[in-house]
Amino acid sequence: MKDKNYDEAVKQIKIPTLVLDQKWHRLFAISGKPEDVKTIEQEEKDILLKQSHLTTELKSLKKIKADLMKSIVENMEGKDADKATDAQREKIEQDKRLIDETNEKIEQDEDALMEIPRELQEVNRTLMLATMNFCYAKLRTNSHEIADISEWITNFRVELKKNIIKKQNREINNREIYSYMHDIFGADVMELFDVKNEDSFVPNEETVEAKPDGVVSKADEKEANKDRQQNFDVDSKDT
Repeated sequence: MKDKNYDEAVKQIKIPTLVLDQKWHRLFAISGKPEDVKTIEQEEKDILLKQSHLTTELKSLKKIKADLMKSIVENMEGKDADKATDAQREKIEQDKRLIDETNEKIEQDEDALMEIPRELQEVNRTLMLATMNFCYAKLRTNSHEIADISEWITNFRVELKKNIIKKQNREINNREIYSYMHDIFGADVMELFDVKNEDSFVPNEETVEAKPDGVVSKADEKEANKDRQQNFDVDSKDT
């Protein structure tokens, strides 16, 4: 019953001619059109081409009919039937025969044109269903990829945060090591070894506070212990 209601509802849907809608073409801009959609699209294009051909032909036939009727009138006007020449009578008969043939062709084209809307509607609905199948499949695929990427981003943020903390702790530890080396060995010795180890970390001058030789404040000692504990905690988590 549910499927029946769905089918009935789909039949009532009024949609534009899809192949003439630029937004419809944009639905396939990234992935391209699948083969089933291409096949139905071509069917719809063929119907539209047939409609255009019939319309043009019908217009031409009506003009031909009008010209034939004008020719008959011109050959009959002001002349008695018994006074008309054989050539005139033959021309009139020929024109009448052509009018009958033209009328028959006009009727065929008009009947064919009357069927076009129904054919177009059926193919257009089929194309709509194929389009919906493609689009919803694409939506599901994109949703799965979005979920995977979101998970990756979440994990990356966690790792990024951990690495930022690790980086900050290493920078603190470097400043601590260099500062205490500076306090213990003095500026001249440190300058000598800085030159020898020029490829190693050497803090900027503003990162190193001048302290009296051999003096370590309680605040510095407390901060150093805190930094060491942070480094230990982060390294423990890594292992």
